[in-house]
Amino acid sequence: MTFIGRRRELDLLERAHSGTRSALIPLYGRRRVGKSELILQFLRARPGLYFLGKAAPAALQLREFLREAARALNEPLLASLATESWSEALTAVTERWTGPGKLPLVLDEFQWTVGASPELPSVLQELWDRKWSRDGRVTLILCGSYVGFMEREVLGRGSPLFGRRTAQILLPPFSYREAAEFHPGWSLVERARAYFICGGVPFYLRLFDPGRSVEKNIEEQVLDEFAPLFREPEFLLREELRDVEKYHAVLLAIAAGCTSSPAIAQKTGLPERSLHYYVQQLEQLGYVGRRHPLTGRRPAVRHVRYVLEDPLLRFWFRFVFPNLSFIQQMGPRRTLRELIRPELETYFGSCFERLCREALGHLYHREGVSASFEIGEYWDRESQIDVVGLRDDGWTDLGECKWGSVRSYPALVQELERRVSAFPNPRGATLQRRFFLKKQGKRALPDVPGASWHDLEDLYREG
Repeated sequence: MTFIGRRRELDLLERAHSGTRSALIPLYGRRRVGKSELILQFLRARPGLYFLGKAAPAALQLREFLREAARALNEPLLASLATESWSEALTAVTERWTGPGKLPLVLDEFQWTVGASPELPSVLQELWDRKWSRDGRVTLILCGSYVGFMEREVLGRGSPLFGRRTAQILLPPFSYREAAEFHPGWSLVERARAYFICGGVPFYLRLFDPGRSVEKNIEEQVLDEFAPLFREPEFLLREELRDVEKYHAVLLAIAAGCTSSPAIAQKTGLPERSLHYYVQQLEQLGYVGRRHPLTGRRPAVRHVRYVLEDPLLRFWFRFVFPNLSFIQQMGPRRTLRELIRPELETYFGSCFERLCREALGHLYHREGVSASFEIGEYWDRESQIDVVGLRDDGWTDLGECKWGSVRSYPALVQELERRVSAFPNPRGATLQRRFFLKKQGKRALPDVPGASWHDLEDLYREG
């Protein structure tokens, strides 16, 4: 299986490991994002000790750790070491390390090991302060999927390990351009569609068969009751949250277009005063985000919208969860044909707007824009602008996105001009127009002063 991307993260691990000092690197991020695969890729070039935590008693995990250490270090006696102490076990392992170089010591799914052995962060802190930080012989990688746990128990001010990290990696999903590398034989339209469903999560992208269309993959990998993604959102939520039914209700309401707190509360039946807690938990997991009209002014609370950030959850709560009974009775093929396909291109149109907002940062880099910027969207009661780029060099980009076919380019230009005229522009910035299209076709594009045209080929272009 070809390893894709993560060059910056691998380079960081390589530099930390090749340095003269010991390294302590928390590596964390949401589930399925490829943390373990990144670590294993790093370990392929060198011997090291990799231990995967699990929901098991502390004594069982400690024995398994020592057995794995005995195998990895070729020190059979470690497996029979008589100890119930993580401090003694870790000390014995590092003392028996004979090189070359530093010992890569990886504790993956760290939250599970700490759940069984709450003293472990303090044990690591003592070993780090007393020995490892001084002797330059260890590269310690603490990997976890619970972002809240890692930020609280490893990086947080109340953690015994606070202030001791030498680097940290919050591993994000792949960008739309990196995600395209998983299906190089597909057209750009198909690769964009796959991104609209899978996002940049490598586990999901690898499930999509490159020998089949995106629609066929939806049918086989998402809608089939035996498919790995059919219950994936439920597994994610149940693994990390309690009162899953209430979170389901919140996510379903947002997917149905209820984007304000009052609307979500009304749809779910949850009191608005308690809704904040559920939304905050979903935000910490990266599943829900806040949006506000981007103008350069501080937004009012009443203007905040909640959106589903995760593409698979967005698709699943829009099309799968509300139709589980139909899917069970009628099957995936009929569900796709009758319930999903008629709305799919409209749905992809809203996803394309998100891709274009993500792409604008890439365009700025390619165009040599050196100013800092913020990217979002704008709306009021009368108008909506799909893409807004506020730059600190006195320019603001306003963009219109069209996933479907464009019947009239002049009409498209007029529509954006109407919306631009409604944009507040409190900074008095120079306004630049951008048009984002799925395909430009063969017709000549209008020559609009101060405007740029971008299709998928341009958005995916290197540079």
